[in-house]
Amino acid sequence: MSRLFVHFRRGSTVISAHFSRTARWSLLVVATAVLGACARQEAAPEPVRAVKVVTVGVSGIQAGYEFSGEVKPRVESRLGFRVAGKITQRQAEVGQHVKAGALLAQLDPQDYRLAADAARAQVAAASTNRDLAAADYKRYVTLREQNFISGAELERRETALKAAQAQLEQAQAQLASQGNQARYTTLVADVSGIVTAVEAEPGQVVSAGTPVVRIAQDGARDVVFSVPEDKVVAVRPGSDVAVRLWAGNTTVQGKIREVAASADPVTRTYPVKVSLDAATQPPLGATVTVLPQSLSHAGVQVIKLPTSALRQEGKGTAVWLLDKATMTVKLQPVQVASADGNEAVIASGVLPGMLVVTAGVHVLAPGQKVTLWQDKTSAMPAVAAQGDAVKAVAAAPSAALPVAK
Repeated sequence: MSRLFVHFRRGSTVISAHFSRTARWSLLVVATAVLGACARQEAAPEPVRAVKVVTVGVSGIQAGYEFSGEVKPRVESRLGFRVAGKITQRQAEVGQHVKAGALLAQLDPQDYRLAADAARAQVAAASTNRDLAAADYKRYVTLREQNFISGAELERRETALKAAQAQLEQAQAQLASQGNQARYTTLVADVSGIVTAVEAEPGQVVSAGTPVVRIAQDGARDVVFSVPEDKVVAVRPGSDVAVRLWAGNTTVQGKIREVAASADPVTRTYPVKVSLDAATQPPLGATVTVLPQSLSHAGVQVIKLPTSALRQEGKGTAVWLLDKATMTVKLQPVQVASADGNEAVIASGVLPGMLVVTAGVHVLAPGQKVTLWQDKTSAMPAVAAQGDAVKAVAAAPSAALPVAK
């Protein structure tokens, strides 16, 4: 077995050591690893990124403020019985169109009919008493003319006649009142319209004035929507509004009729009512989109950039500008004013003619070299043609091919 002798000098002493072949190869591996670790590795060059750019220009704003609204009736009445009682029938149904005078619901009228009969009997009794007092007064008038009675006695008979007449009139008024109470047990529509809600059912005992049926009166209708506090100042009564119907995708014109004086306590927004043309009758409850003309900025010339070009930095928003001479990029802070569809409206930071990177902004660094991205789909027709030629040769008959001799 061959051995490796190694001499070490320590001061004036020389130390000799010998190693076997296996130990020698282990020593060589360790030395190679140490020398490799000490070698200096060069960093890989940073790749040149391909980016998409857009030239900054000025264009008009397309979008505007849109609000969701609902079509509601101008007047909606909640009808109820004028007397208390138990509901026996309900003829009205939700969505039904009723005319003025149509029967909507009924109460049990038995108690009111009995009260009317009692009042009718009181009228008969009072009428009899009045007739008796009138006969006595007539007889005492004749006696007074013959001086058989004094004037005071005649006056007493006259007073009794007047009291009987008053009792008769009181009984007649009570009979009329009880007759009205009996008629109030039937609920009829006082206007023509559409039944929008039913709030009581047969068998239910209701008090006087309790809403039973809700009717949206025929006629003009309103579109109701809400605006936030910072926009309500620009919404004025009489200003034009475009209303787009969601169902038919049609647009009609209207005018703002009313702006609420106070905000809604829950949403903290201001309800606004828009009156529509009388010829336009959209269905009740329809969903619409409202575009107030006073809040529209359509046509205003601004600078717009795709949202993909924006980069959120610690102090705000910025974009990458491309220097075409050196093909490097630099970071430019911008201020975003609002949004127009899928584009951001830039208030300041860029000028028309600048080149702004719109794709690849998340992998760039200041001063980095870049190249312009080119669409490779233009090379596809040539590749496809070459593939078609190969397929044509493969499909050709074998007799057409040359035969080696």
